[in-house]
Amino acid sequence: MKSVSRRYWIILGVVAATLSGAIAYFGTSHMTAIYMEQAAGRGDNTLGLAVSALRGQLARYENLPELIADHEQIKDLVSNPGDQTRVDAANQYLKWINVLLKSSDIYIMTPDGNTIAASNFDEKTPFIGENFSYRPYFQDAITGGEGRFFALGTTSFKRGYYFSAPIRTSAGISGVVAFKVDVDAIEQTWHGTDYEILVTDPEGIVFMSGRADWLFTSVEPLTEDRLARTAETRRYAETELRELPVKLTVTAERYDLLAIQNGGDNAEYLTVVEPMPEAGWTVRVLLDTASARSQAMMTIVALLLLVGLAAMATAVYLQSRARLAAQREAKEQLERRVVERTADLAAVNQRLGQEVEERRATERQLRKTQADLVQAGKLAALGQMSAALSHEFNQPLATVRAHADNAAVLIERGRIADAGVYIGRITGLVERMASISRHLRNFARKPNAKLQAVRLDEIVRDMQEIVGVRLLAADVELTVDLGTEPIWLMAGPVRLQQVLVNIVANAADAVEGQAERFIGISGRREGEHVIIAVRDNGPGIPKAIAARIFDPFFTTKGIGKGLGLGLSISYNIIKDFDGSLTVSNLAEGGAEFLIELNAAAKDAVIKDVNLETTS
Repeated sequence: MKSVSRRYWIILGVVAATLSGAIAYFGTSHMTAIYMEQAAGRGDNTLGLAVSALRGQLARYENLPELIADHEQIKDLVSNPGDQTRVDAANQYLKWINVLLKSSDIYIMTPDGNTIAASNFDEKTPFIGENFSYRPYFQDAITGGEGRFFALGTTSFKRGYYFSAPIRTSAGISGVVAFKVDVDAIEQTWHGTDYEILVTDPEGIVFMSGRADWLFTSVEPLTEDRLARTAETRRYAETELRELPVKLTVTAERYDLLAIQNGGDNAEYLTVVEPMPEAGWTVRVLLDTASARSQAMMTIVALLLLVGLAAMATAVYLQSRARLAAQREAKEQLERRVVERTADLAAVNQRLGQEVEERRATERQLRKTQADLVQAGKLAALGQMSAALSHEFNQPLATVRAHADNAAVLIERGRIADAGVYIGRITGLVERMASISRHLRNFARKPNAKLQAVRLDEIVRDMQEIVGVRLLAADVELTVDLGTEPIWLMAGPVRLQQVLVNIVANAADAVEGQAERFIGISGRREGEHVIIAVRDNGPGIPKAIAARIFDPFFTTKGIGKGLGLGLSISYNIIKDFDGSLTVSNLAEGGAEFLIELNAAAKDAVIKDVNLETTS
């Protein structure tokens, strides 16, 4: 059974492959030819319309030069070319005719080719005074014929088709009237279409096209003879001519296939051609063959899909027959395997029961471990909070102790009122410590305090009150330079004060070994930011520890003198303010901490100045 089924599949595959190959090889060229013929038909229709439009445009004006030449005013002008009154009248007449007929230019020339009157006499580049004896349309008309010529104007540099006729007087041919027709209007209708139209002169040079980059290119090789004939008539003035990179690939009965290089790509065009001998032109319509080839390819793909579907239908039929035979065989095998699988399933169920019990034990152990980790995390957080509280209360408590000692001395001396002042300061410090405690509870990257507009001088003043005793005891000179105008910035007042206390306290520790001890605080506004600088004349920050200066629990102080949390807490507070805290060494010695915060407008309305103090 299997060998028969395999043989069917082989035969089906060979037939499908052979048929698909035949369609792909012979069908592609056949379908391409069909769609190319259809495209050629569309091209012929387009070509006929284009040629009809060109002939209609030329037919509108071809008899007008003779009518103008027969006008008595024009004859009188060429008989008296030096009479300015007649020249002015002729100029006005030609301008009126030109506007009426919507032509480009009309002008009158004497037998030597000089222009004596023109419709553009009042424009920037009039034809009057120009000599066009070298133009073929003049040469044809002055000998009694009718001139027809297409060229680029040597004065206006505009393309146009020229009609000319001789002006006959009693003295014979006394001049030539030339009529220039603008062809841009027809050319504009060729833009934005799925085909290209080219009009070439007898030398094969493109002078009309829907593509501006193809103008004044040649579809034929620019031989010396062609260039010489073109230069002799100055058909294109001083315009540089070049060859269009075109290559004839296929020649058929109704059309040709051209490959034109466009940038780095080659585009293939189907070309239909019709000459216009009355104008000496050749009109070409070019259609991109990509559409026809893609249609042919889609048709081939559709045929191959049909072959594939037929092969699939046959395969389904053969497979259904093979399935029936296989089902019978499978039924017998299934009956034999049921007994075997039943015993296997029983053993597997027993093993699964054991694995389930093991996994349950593992899950219980995992839950216990997770609970232990949560408890350990809580204990670690509690230890870090306790260390932070101890560090942040150290400075205010020292100040409270000093104020209490001063108050006790004043009470002993009977100066109750003065002692009350110190007690009031102690009360304020206790309130600040309570506020710091509330902020530290939320410090672990979860700040809840709302930022507000605060004055820097008030923050510095409160900071001096906390660290003043410490600085006085350490004989440290503290200078403050905040300028003459109040500086407003966005921050939490208590937490910003806390940062300055930490930095100034560290600076006080740094200058202990110096003969002269100095700490300076300055503030300035730079654009939308406020810069606060705290500098000292201590030994500076060693390079070895500069990268770790803001790490938690990192300190260079001795045992019992610091927990290494002050700068870490300060760094995170400033970060919560959407600011930055950096440190660097000064060239003259010492360190400088820079705090950059967002500035608040000077006229900002402060809803609650003590919002963070009372929160």
